[in-house]
Amino acid sequence: MSDSSLWALADDPPARSVPERRWRWTIGAVPVVLLIALLGIGVMIPAGLGNEARLALFGFGTAVVLWSLTQINAAYVALGVVLLLVLGGALEQEQLFTALESDVIWLMIGAFILGTAVQDTGLAARLTGLVAKRARSVSAMMWLVTLVLLPTAFLIPSTSGRAAVALPVFRSLSDAAGSAKVTRALALLIPTVILVSTVASLTGAGSHLIANDLLGDLGGTKLSFVQWLLFGLPFALIASAVTTWIIGRLFLDKDLRAKSLSIETTASKPFSRDEWITLMVILASVGLWSTEHLHGLQIATVSVLAALILTLPGIGVIAWKDGLKAVNWNLIVFVGAALVLGQALIGTGAAKWLIGLVFSASGLTDGGSSSFILLALALITLTSHLYMTSHTARAAALTPALLYLAGTLKLNPAAVMFIGSVGMDYCLTFPVSSKALLMFQEADPDAWAPADLLRLSAILLPVHALLIIAVYFGWWQHVGLKL
Repeated sequence: MSDSSLWALADDPPARSVPERRWRWTIGAVPVVLLIALLGIGVMIPAGLGNEARLALFGFGTAVVLWSLTQINAAYVALGVVLLLVLGGALEQEQLFTALESDVIWLMIGAFILGTAVQDTGLAARLTGLVAKRARSVSAMMWLVTLVLLPTAFLIPSTSGRAAVALPVFRSLSDAAGSAKVTRALALLIPTVILVSTVASLTGAGSHLIANDLLGDLGGTKLSFVQWLLFGLPFALIASAVTTWIIGRLFLDKDLRAKSLSIETTASKPFSRDEWITLMVILASVGLWSTEHLHGLQIATVSVLAALILTLPGIGVIAWKDGLKAVNWNLIVFVGAALVLGQALIGTGAAKWLIGLVFSASGLTDGGSSSFILLALALITLTSHLYMTSHTARAAALTPALLYLAGTLKLNPAAVMFIGSVGMDYCLTFPVSSKALLMFQEADPDAWAPADLLRLSAILLPVHALLIIAVYFGWWQHVGLKL
């Protein structure tokens, strides 16, 4: 055998590669199997839980383990767990089939098509040019992106909708930067800023409307749009600025932050016909979203209408089949399954039991000083996304419990509800914690990995808790939001 053949065998030993991979896979599966087995034993211990609630807790816990410790597709896991609950009797079959009836599903389909039109017509490149025109470095670009994203909390009442519109801008800026590390930082920055700035507006998320309505039903007085703005905008500004600073230093070194950019812009070119049509549809959609109380058209309905106009033969700017190709159907399946999983947790009483357990363990039900109550409230709501992935489900399940707690401890229900909403808006630990995160994780091969998100959340979560305390004592308690 020649020397070259020996080197080839040394470089690529085919006989051992497959068994080695299988052995590594087996070793990696051991802790996952053990955790799921322990979970199965654990849900059988508490007294007072029905079998359906135990199964729902087991299914949810299994999903969290698989989402956190394996590379199995999140939608596949969610759908498998939902089928387990259906077969086990914790869910009716019809609940699985009706998942796609949710307005969130149709909102996302419309938002994806709208985002594709923004990209294909060149509007995204034009918006990129507005940012790039003033961005002399990667650091400046990140700050300008944050500045551009903040007003969208008032214009697009959906985090996933804002993420879909921002995707084309991200791709253009990422290509211009020409660095995998910058791509990762941008892919983390954009959805994170979208999420932490949501609290700026009452219409920034459907969960805000749910929580505010529950406040009116259970607490007597709802917050107005202006009141929410007064309370939420300062926190959103501070949190977004802190987030931008942390991501820049956590994922980029000094040289990358100072790297100069050269981005071709189309800002000086005349608007094309397709750009004008897309821009008019966007402005009309924003107007309808902002005035839902006047005409009654829901956000999802407006989004689907916009998608149909943008794909209308002879008038639209993209073909219908191209619009459908742009929809992330994997994400659609995941959201539908996750909504059903949230319904199972609430419908079986598992969520109520879990929340009661958290409140009891925290000692919050025993009262205490304002500082202790504030800290406990912040920690409970900031971590609520770990055991309830749906933002809407968290608001529906947690807000009544928080308002009940406010009545028991004679606290200001508006303050408890609003501070709770700030905490519930934080959902940054796992990719499945937010649809906006999932969209950017899948947007680019160089986007972040789950470990990057865990690393970021390990810093941002305690920082957010400190920000809630600081803003409460420095602002909220002085403007009518005292506990």
